Amino acid sequence: MGKLYRQFLPGSKVYMCKSCDAHLADFEDIISPNFQGKHGRAYLFKKVVNVSVGVPEQRIMMTGLHTVADISCKICQNVVGWKYEAAFDESQQYKVGKFILEKGMMISGWAD
Repeated sequence: MGKLYRQFLPGSKVYMCKSCDAHLADFEDIISPNFQGKHGRAYLFKKVVNVSVGVPEQRIMMTGLHTVADISCKICQNVVGWKYEAAFDESQQYKVGKFILEKGMMISGWAD
């Protein structure tokens, strides 16, 4: 296996993997902080870095049927959330191509 490329985000407010401190997302890329993950509160992001996208599968969620793929930290391989690949309800189409990061799987890289 080749060398892993670890991306560092330039912003001052960065969310990082709780296990290995790899940068995952910029605060400015939050679409909504009001989502529910598998293990509690989660945030919807426009984009994320340092993740690998898994195999898409259909899941029934609180808002209906979606095709999602788990996302894992590239550095430590822990699952940190999922990517929306498809939504079957027209009102949920805004999620397609976006990412959920579970709050319990990340830390903020700034003092609150």
